[in-house]
Amino acid sequence: MSHLAPQIERLIDLALDEDLVLGDATSEATIDPAARGEGRFLAKDELVLAGTAVARRIFERLGARCLFEPEGSRFKPGAWMGTARGSMRALLAAERTSLNFLQRLSGVATATDRAVRALAAAGGKTRLLDTRKTTPGWRRLEKDAVRAGGGQNHRFALGDGILVKDNHVAACGGVGEAVRRARSGASAMLKIEVEVVDLAGLDEAMSAGADIVLLDNMDDATMAEAVRRAGGRVKLEASGNMTLERLPRVAATGVDYVSMGAITHSARAVDISFEVSG
Repeated sequence: MSHLAPQIERLIDLALDEDLVLGDATSEATIDPAARGEGRFLAKDELVLAGTAVARRIFERLGARCLFEPEGSRFKPGAWMGTARGSMRALLAAERTSLNFLQRLSGVATATDRAVRALAAAGGKTRLLDTRKTTPGWRRLEKDAVRAGGGQNHRFALGDGILVKDNHVAACGGVGEAVRRARSGASAMLKIEVEVVDLAGLDEAMSAGADIVLLDNMDDATMAEAVRRAGGRVKLEASGNMTLERLPRVAATGVDYVSMGAITHSARAVDISFEVSG
């Protein structure tokens, strides 16, 4: 039997308690306890599959077994993506909870895949990053789903990277001073990234020794000039007002990364069904 990270096991506890705190009155009234069956997962949207480990664990918790196609696989509507076998009561009890995770996380992977392909259309080096704009308690799962969709993870939490944002800059009295404080006060193993809103801020950040500069809400022409000025001395990340339609133009400026909160906070859950047979 597989086991997931403790925080994911706790999340499963909460989800199952939510659904089964009083048992399953319908199945208990209609399904023979000895009945066994099989269920299959059907894609009803075009999607990229994610969330299979947590879905599989939910079935295991209830005494059934589940197998899926590989994470990150693309599916067309009508394609079968996995199967579950076991007690019919267990299959029916696990159905909704597992689908809630699969649909949400596959939605994140699908949104990520579309953004990655939009960036690739420019034929450049730009890579897609996620953000910390995630569902509380779901961050590990959603960041896994981003990777399944072909994206890369930014910071997981506040402690695993230095990102000097606008409020840090305001509190420190300027971009350069904020970077200098970060450089002197942080571990030498941590990269220092700072957010800037204009080209003067970029110049100040580079002079102060930033490793990465986040170009916040800049237009395409200003970003292209930022790339020219940086000349490869720092990595550049573009963020703010990113849409699928705009991504090829942003990639064409030559920035190293684009970060998009929308791939997690606004991803639409995809449509997946679970169909059982005796």
